[in-house]
Order: sequence, then C-alpha cells, then structure tokens
Amino acid sequence: MQLIKIHPSDNVAVALTDISAGAELTADKKSLVAAEAIRRGHKIALTHIAKGEAIVKYGNTIATATADIAEGAWVHTHNAKTTLKEGGEYVYDHKVYDLPDTAARSFQGYRRKDGRAAIRNEIWVLPIVGCVNGIAKQIVEETQSLTGGSVDGIYSFPHPFGCSQLGGDLDQTKRLLAALTRHPNAAGVLCLELGCENLTHELFLEELGEYDPQRVKFLRCQDVDDEVAEGVKLVRELVSYASGFRREEIPAGELVIGMKCGGSDGLSGITANPAVGRFSDRLIALGGSTVLTEVPEMFGAENILFSRCENEAVFDKAVAMVNDFKDYFVSHGQVVYENPSPGNKEGGITTLEDKSCGCVQKGGSAQIVDVLKYAEPVTKKGLNMLSGPGNDLVSATDLTAAGAHLILFTTGRGTPFGAPAPTVKISTNTALYEKKSSWIDFNAGSVAEGEDLDAAGERLLDFVMDIASGKKTKTEEHGIREISIFKDGVVL
Repeated sequence: MQLIKIHPSDNVAVALTDISAGAELTADKKSLVAAEAIRRGHKIALTHIAKGEAIVKYGNTIATATADIAEGAWVHTHNAKTTLKEGGEYVYDHKVYDLPDTAARSFQGYRRKDGRAAIRNEIWVLPIVGCVNGIAKQIVEETQSLTGGSVDGIYSFPHPFGCSQLGGDLDQTKRLLAALTRHPNAAGVLCLELGCENLTHELFLEELGEYDPQRVKFLRCQDVDDEVAEGVKLVRELVSYASGFRREEIPAGELVIGMKCGGSDGLSGITANPAVGRFSDRLIALGGSTVLTEVPEMFGAENILFSRCENEAVFDKAVAMVNDFKDYFVSHGQVVYENPSPGNKEGGITTLEDKSCGCVQKGGSAQIVDVLKYAEPVTKKGLNMLSGPGNDLVSATDLTAAGAHLILFTTGRGTPFGAPAPTVKISTNTALYEKKSSWIDFNAGSVAEGEDLDAAGERLLDFVMDIASGKKTKTEEHGIREISIFKDGVVL
C-alpha cells in the first residue's frame, strides 16, 4: 500500500512510501496518477482542490488552499496555509466511546511505604538552585560504586534556576522540584541547597509538605566544610534505605504513563500516535492512568479532546487551559500557529492543525477525567490533560513531575534526550528504527506496512510491562537523564 486515506471525508491522502511522478496509485478504491514526486509522509490531493477550499485530513480542516491544486498534486506549505486564529468558541458536545476488553496485566515493581507503586528504585541528587549543579555531579560521580542490588542508579538533574527568579517563575521552579522530590521512582532524594538562594529552605518545605526524613535529605553547602564529603555520606544513608525495597508483582492499573511526541513527521498521526492511543485505552481499561500534554500542539484539534471530557466541569477546565496558553502566546506578541517546526515540515506536516490532529491521536478514545496545572500530580484514574508547552524536554519533565512512571515518546525523525522517568522512544517509520537503533526502543512503522493498530497497541502494552518490570530504555542504557523547567518571566 502506497497511500492511506485516513477519514472518509478527507480530500488528501498520505504517502506511506516515496512516490515517483507518474506513478499509478489507489486510495480508498479511487485511482489517480501522481502529478509529481511525493515523499513519504507528505500529502497528495485526491481530487481537484480550488483556491480557498478547505484541505481535509483526519476528517478535519487542516488548511486552506492558497492556489488551485490539481488531483494527484503534492499538498504542502507552498499551496496551503493555516486557518487558525487566536480566538475560539467551544461548545460541550459530549461523546463516549467503548474501551477495549483487556486481559489483566501486572508488572514487577516496587511498593513504597506510602502505598504508591514505582518502576525504578533510584537515588536522585536534586539541586534546589543551579549554583550547586557541579557539586551534585561530583557527589553522584563519587557514589556510583554504591549502585547494584535493588538500587537501580544514582542520578543528578542540573538546571539553571532557583535563584534570581520572581513571582510565577519562582513558583513554577519550586513546584516542579518539589514534585520531582516526591516522585515514586526515587527511593531516596538528596535536596542540595547553596544557602543564599531565593528559593529558600523554608519556601521549599512549604511546597513539599510532609516528607519521610529517611527518604528525603537536605544539605546546605554553605554550612559545611566539605560539601562533597557530606553529600556522599547522605547518599550512603539513602542507599541503605533504598536497599530495603524489592520488586514485587503489582497490577498494571497502578501505572501512570506520560505521552509525548516530538520530531514528528507525516506518519506520526497514522502509525505511532494512534498506536499509543490504543495502548492508552487498554491501560485505562485496566484501571491505569495516562497523561497528555503539549497544549500548543492541541490547537486546531482541541474539540476532538473536549468532546470526551467526562463532564462540564472538566470541559471548562480544558477550555481554560487552552485559552490560557493562547493568551500566553498573544501576550508575548506571537501568533498561536507559529508551529510546526522546520523538521516537522520536512517530514510532511503542513500546518499546526495538521500536526495537532495527529498529536491528539495519542489520547485514544477514553474519557478525560481531569485537567492538571503545570507539575500538578495525577490523582484520578483515566486520561488526564496536563498544562505544558510543546518543547520536548520541558514537557517530559512536566510529565515526570505529574507522577508519570515512564514516558512514551513518539518521533518520526529521532531524538536522543531522556527525562528523569524512563523515556520510551517510538518510531513512526521502520527506516528510523533501523537507522537509529541506539535511540529507538519500539517500532510503530510496522503499522504503515500492514500491522493492525490494535495489534500495535497490544504489543506496546506488553513492551511497557517489560520496561516497568526493569528492562532499560535506550536512554537509560546511555545514562541520559535531563530536566528543563518552564519559565516566563524576569531573571534578576
């Protein structure tokens, strides 16, 4: 199969392979001839599209034609433009879809003293201010010999913030770092302070709330003679505490899984993203939770999600989240459709609506049970929406802070980054999977080669159970763990 028409009302199809000019094609029983070469992931007109007419994909308008487009012609940025505007009115039109029957699953995880499940048993050295990033790195380097047994690793997460910040930025840094401190994958956390930062110990404790002093330690570097030696001593105590945990069988319904895409291509919304959506529906059917973020990449497709809000209160929160992000763009003098990226366009994505309609496929068909603020923890079983930008590392850190045990990250072009939570890279095409075997964990490109989406979703569910039970992701094998904190204000 060379083409796929995604929805019966579409007037474009997507090339599943590179197509040469003059090739005879069939899409949804319609025969046509390629008027020009069409690269994999790019769109071809299934009929004549007049200038000013809507270009329809996924059953939604993704662009308006800027010139007459002949049947069989390439449809992209040279002859199409976005229809997005800053404003938008939304009406609650509730829709409910059945979830699939799914056999019970479990994984081998860790049970924390507060009852929460975890999939890793790690020690995190967390700088509360960027000034101590180097000290955190030294402490981690000097304690690597302590890993082993049930202790999966010791990691630090450098960042530039925690001081010279005001208002909302300081609040977001405080909230994010406190949320990471509470993350169940961290059996023990050393919070590393300097001593004069404006994210003070008292402010941080106010955000963190009640904590177990066996699990969370604090070190103020200015107060000790040898901060590295003191840090190593505290990490030893945390390792001793963490060594008491052992893997045990835990129902799959206790998992929280983050969902994100980046470096997308024209196959993202056809292969990898809907495969993740099938996985999400299955995990939710088992009683689990999934989290969808990157709000700017919902613009133009938000109604697909809004209709699945389980009640009007959730719908109102979802609308407010999207409008707040649009206001954020406008307040900075930016248009809401300043997306897709150059790499996205190279891969076949034409407009933000095109990208968004593919992006939201990761949400499957389940009801949306809650809408969360930045770094706010998941508390409800089911599909959650989380406020955050499209930026890969910022949003993956946000997903981790919300409590995601691991993150499913779909990509059509590839990326090597890793969040604090294990980050599973899912390729949209087989060529990427074969080329970047050191980056990619799971191939969804097989869907373009004939694999049923439900089968891909079931295969991904099996894979996630393996990762949750201790199988390492490629980023874990390479020791790639990073964070990035969302900011929007003045740096003093």
